[in-house]
Amino acid sequence: MGTPNRTLIHPAYFLLVGIPGLGPNTHFWLALPLCFMYALATLGNLGIVLIIRVESRLHEPMYLFLAMLSTTDLILSSVTMPKMASLFLTGVQEIEFNICLTQMFLIHALSAMESAVLLAMAFDRFVAICHPLRHASVLTGPTVAKIGLAALIRGFVFFFPLPFILKRLSYCRTHTVTHSFCLHQDIMKLSCTDTTVNVVYGLFIILSVMGVDSLFIGFSYILILRAVLALSSRGAALKAFNTCISHLCAVLVFYVPLIGLSVVHRLGGPTSLVHVVMANIYLLLPPVVNPIVYGAKTKEIRSRITHIFSQGER
Repeated sequence: MGTPNRTLIHPAYFLLVGIPGLGPNTHFWLALPLCFMYALATLGNLGIVLIIRVESRLHEPMYLFLAMLSTTDLILSSVTMPKMASLFLTGVQEIEFNICLTQMFLIHALSAMESAVLLAMAFDRFVAICHPLRHASVLTGPTVAKIGLAALIRGFVFFFPLPFILKRLSYCRTHTVTHSFCLHQDIMKLSCTDTTVNVVYGLFIILSVMGVDSLFIGFSYILILRAVLALSSRGAALKAFNTCISHLCAVLVFYVPLIGLSVVHRLGGPTSLVHVVMANIYLLLPPVVNPIVYGAKTKEIRSRITHIFSQGER
């Protein structure tokens, strides 16, 4: 249903709820672990980027892709966590309309970039295990740079229309966003005009970006598993597959909440606590977990971190 004179109604600001059903006191105490998570995500991801930057022996495709992943997580956590912490600490719910749309664009575009980097890392593991002699010639420095640039451009191009198709809607209902941050699905539900374009385009990009990426990642691991099982030595097979453990953890931490969030949104109905919890896990968990997993499982990064701390003790 449109407005009578066809003029668009845009609110000056939206109201962020945080976590529905929780009072100000509970929100205040939740800000403390959130600030800790943000500090952990910032230090962890920044540390990985700096270690890979200064260590020339880590200038290999596997670590360069990891640096891209950590950079994406670092920006994504900075886009979401400070505003959430401010909301929980101060109780100030207002977020200006255009700032909300900007945050929404960055969240979705950075998520698409992270998905592309995870796909690139799967391709790197596939070539390293299935075609080890061709690895150096296939994934050269310029090729890795082009893949990173393609991930950046794709995330920008596919999600750049989202703020504009949201601006073509009128918002004459409630202005309350039932998350701690702005998401396309949540803002779209506040409109009192036809959202068919938003629904179709949202479904198109989630399938053509994250959906295609997840299929190719799954296909890569089928080929990797087949190659590993074909190895005659059990020790060699375990050693080869062990190089994929960190990446598999990153894939599961990213895609399992994403799939769950997409499913509960596609089922329709009002936004519930389940939607909010799934969205928080999807956005907050990867930037915190990825540096911990890669720091613990990657020998070169772990040894460098140990060396830094041992130098500090002296």
